[in-house]
Amino acid sequence: MHFAALSSVGDSMRTPFHYLRYNAMNSLNVIESCVDCNVRRFVFSSTAALFGEEIKSTKASESTVINPSSPYGDSKFFIEKTLSWADRIYGMRSACLRYFNAAGADPQGRIGEDHRPENHLIPLTIDVALGRNKLLKIFGSDYDTRDGTCVRDYVHVTDLADAHIRVIDKLDESSVSYNLGNGIGFTNLDVVKSVERVSGRKVSWEWADRRRGDPAVLIADASRMHQETGWLPHYRDIDAIVETALAWREKHPDGYYD
Repeated sequence: MHFAALSSVGDSMRTPFHYLRYNAMNSLNVIESCVDCNVRRFVFSSTAALFGEEIKSTKASESTVINPSSPYGDSKFFIEKTLSWADRIYGMRSACLRYFNAAGADPQGRIGEDHRPENHLIPLTIDVALGRNKLLKIFGSDYDTRDGTCVRDYVHVTDLADAHIRVIDKLDESSVSYNLGNGIGFTNLDVVKSVERVSGRKVSWEWADRRRGDPAVLIADASRMHQETGWLPHYRDIDAIVETALAWREKHPDGYYD
């Protein structure tokens, strides 16, 4: 199971060669080593960033045209294509799991989100609610959405973990690709309101310019994963997802540096 990568769309637009080199080349080395060691099954953490800026109001399925709008998305597409060749030539079957927005924390508090620097909306919003940061920036107010901010599909990490286990048996049959999400879209302002509800605290925020490479809407059609493996996300409500993330951050204010 290959999870490691640089994963910020915005950063990849500022340092494209770094992202392309780091994600693509390091993953190529991992895949080649697995082939050399006769690994037969490979599960890869891919991304919804494959689908690009042309996605508007419809949900993205596995048949949606792949057209990455960032070097980050393109680096993941390169890895998917490399895995396809590893199957065709060497018979190493792979599952490409296209996460939409991974979020939340282990409900039992054993593990949580700790990026340095942090660039994910939910933990950034929580840090403002907890007084760790003074102000949240909302990137873009003029998208063609109900409140002008980006719409994203948040899928809980526990549900993602379940998907990884379920997909292993599929590799006895063939290589597969699946979109993983709740099928529900929440705007950036929805997330702010959710953090305020769950924490009982006010979140101070301000508008900022759009980030290059950000689609207006990214919502998953995960029906194929459900039909073929029985997978269904349990954490579908944004407040439930935020609640686990908030509990982790309150218990571990300095993350893994406690």
